[in-house]
Amino acid sequence: MSQQPDAESLNSLFVQVARLHHARAHTLLEAIGLYRGQPQMLYALWEQDGQTHSKLAARLHVQPATMTKMVQRMEKAGFVERRGDPADQRVSRVYLTTAGRTIRAEVEQVWHTLEAETFAEFSAEERVLLCRWLQQMRANLKRAVGDKLPC
Repeated sequence: MSQQPDAESLNSLFVQVARLHHARAHTLLEAIGLYRGQPQMLYALWEQDGQTHSKLAARLHVQPATMTKMVQRMEKAGFVERRGDPADQRVSRVYLTTAGRTIRAEVEQVWHTLEAETFAEFSAEERVLLCRWLQQMRANLKRAVGDKLPC
């Protein structure tokens, strides 16, 4: 017979924080018309506009079919548009629209708000320590996972 983990164990607390962070991010992003994964795609296009679906999929570590659906949804929302590659009409490229470029300030404000809410009442020293601990956790998990995940 297995016992449920203690609600205050490190693993349980970490999962609870991650879920709450995700939920708050979703609420803030939804208020500006974006959904999970879309800000990362916008950041990729803000860095280099006109990428192919396959390059975006690889960069965001998603399947090409997932990228196609994401592009379609963002196209419908007016943030991106698809155009054929002038050199190879078999290739489709994704470009930002004016709305896709101008929403950047709102996306950055969402991340600023989320960080301020998440780390309210933390001292500068506590933030530095937490950052160091999270980096160590990431390194530990990457070592445990090896090449199995593309993160």
